[in-house]
Amino acid sequence: MYQPFPEDPSIDKEVFHTLVSTDLSSNILHLQTIFTACDDVVFSSIHLASDLQASVLYLRGMVNVELLDGYVLEPLKKASAGTVESMDKMMSCISVSDFKELRIIGEVINEVLGGKAVLLLDTIEGALSIELSQSEGRAVEEPLAESVVRGPREGFVESLIVNTSLIRKRLKTPALKFVSFTLGNYSKTNITMAYIQGIAKPEIIIKVSERISQIKLDGVLESGYIEEMIENNIYSPFPQLQTTERPDVAVSSLLEGRVVIITDNTPIALIAPATFWSLMQSPEDYYQRFLIGSLIRWLRYTFFLIAMLAPAIYVAVLTFHHEMVPTTLLLRVAKSREEIPFPALVEALIMEVTFEALREAGVRLPRQVGSAVSIVGALVIGQAAIQAGLVSAPMVMVVAITGISSFMMPQYSAGISLRMLRFPIMILSGILGLFGLVLGLLLIISHLCILRSFGVPYLAPFAPIYPKGIKDVLFRAPISKMNTRPAFYADKDNLKRQPEHSNKRNKN
Repeated sequence: MYQPFPEDPSIDKEVFHTLVSTDLSSNILHLQTIFTACDDVVFSSIHLASDLQASVLYLRGMVNVELLDGYVLEPLKKASAGTVESMDKMMSCISVSDFKELRIIGEVINEVLGGKAVLLLDTIEGALSIELSQSEGRAVEEPLAESVVRGPREGFVESLIVNTSLIRKRLKTPALKFVSFTLGNYSKTNITMAYIQGIAKPEIIIKVSERISQIKLDGVLESGYIEEMIENNIYSPFPQLQTTERPDVAVSSLLEGRVVIITDNTPIALIAPATFWSLMQSPEDYYQRFLIGSLIRWLRYTFFLIAMLAPAIYVAVLTFHHEMVPTTLLLRVAKSREEIPFPALVEALIMEVTFEALREAGVRLPRQVGSAVSIVGALVIGQAAIQAGLVSAPMVMVVAITGISSFMMPQYSAGISLRMLRFPIMILSGILGLFGLVLGLLLIISHLCILRSFGVPYLAPFAPIYPKGIKDVLFRAPISKMNTRPAFYADKDNLKRQPEHSNKRNKN
C-alpha cells in the first residue's frame, strides 16, 4: 500500500489510505473533510457527456487555469459518452502529456498540495493527476554572494526544477543521477541529491542518502536545516559541507566525485563531502590562467593567517614579549598607549566586538545604505575612540587589517568560523602570550585532524597525504596536468580525468 513520507500528522491515517471509489460524492466528502477551512483549495464541479459528473481539485494560484480549461476540461466536455467511460479512454481525450493515475485518497491529497490539478469522475475508480503548475519565481540572475570577475553569471534560484535543469544543461550525460526526497511533516519540501554514477564513491552516496532519509522535522525551510542534521560534528565551528549558489561550482564538484544536495525554495545548494582546502578555493582560481590562480590562492592563505592571528600576536607581543619589537617602533606604540586605560587584551576585544557589530549592521541594513553606514560608522567610531583615549591608533590599524583580510574568504560559512576562532586565540594570547597562541593553534589543528566529512578526512590531501591531490591545494596546476580526480572524493576505479598524453602541445 502507498506509504507517504513524511507522514502528515494532521491527516487521519484511515482516510489517507482509503481507495478512490467509483462514487464521486463519497470521494469529494473525504477530501472536503481533509481540506476544511482551506479556502485556497478549489473544488470545481463539471458536467460531461451523458450527464456524467466530474470534479477538479487544485490550489488557487498554483495551477494555470487557462491551460486546465483549454487542454483538459474543454476536450472532456466535447467528448462523446463512450469516450470517457474508463480511465484509459479519459486519458486519451486530454491534450496533456504529464499526468499520473492515482488510486488512494492520500495520493490525491499529496498531488493537490504539490500544485497539481486532480480530476475525479463519477463511476470511474481512481483519479488523474495533471501537471499544469503555475508559480511565480525569481528569474535566473547573477549570484550576489559568490561574484567573480570571470565566469558564468547564472545562479541558482528558489525553484528546484530550474536548479536541476541548470546542472543538467552543463552535464549532458545519463550518468548524472537525481534522487528525490520529501522532508518535513508539514512543509513536505522536495530535496534532490545529485551525483555522477561511476565517479562518486558508492559509500559516500549511501551515507548522504541515509542521513537525509533519517531527518524527521515538522518543516524544512532552507538547506541550512539539512546541513545541520547530516553533518558529522554539529559542535565543530568548521562547516562540514560546502555551500554554493553557482551551478558551475556544483558541476565541478560533481565531476570530482562529490554529491550535491538541492533544496526547493532556496538558491543555496550543499556539496558533500567538504574539506578545509575546498572551502578556501574559489571558482575563479580555475577560470584564470594557472599562474594567476596560484598567486591568488597563496594570497588567500596568507590573509587567512593574518585574519586569524594578527590581533592575537599584537596582544601577546605588547603584553609579554616587548623584546621582539624594534625599539623605535616600541617607543611609538608605547607613546600612543600611554593614556589608554585598558590593557591590550581588553582594548583588542572592544575593537573586535565593535567591528563585528558594524559588519553585521551593514549586512542587515537595506542594501542602499548598508555599506555606507558600515564604512562611515567604522571611520567615525575609530577616530572618536582614538581621540577619546579609549583605544590606540595601532590597535585600530590592526583590527582594520584583520577585518579586510577576513573578507578574502570565498565561503561565507568558513569566514564565520574564522571570526569565531579569533576571539579564543586572542584571549589565550592575552593570558599566556605566544605560548597561548601556539596552544590555541595546536588545539585547532588537532580538532581538524580528527574531523571527518562523510568519512573524508577534513585536512585531506595533507592528513593523510594524497600526493596527487596536493597539486590542487598548494598551487593551481595547469588543467592539462590535472589528469586525476581527488582520490578521497572519487571512486578508485574512475580516478582518471583525461589521458596523460592527450594534452601534449607542439612547441614548434
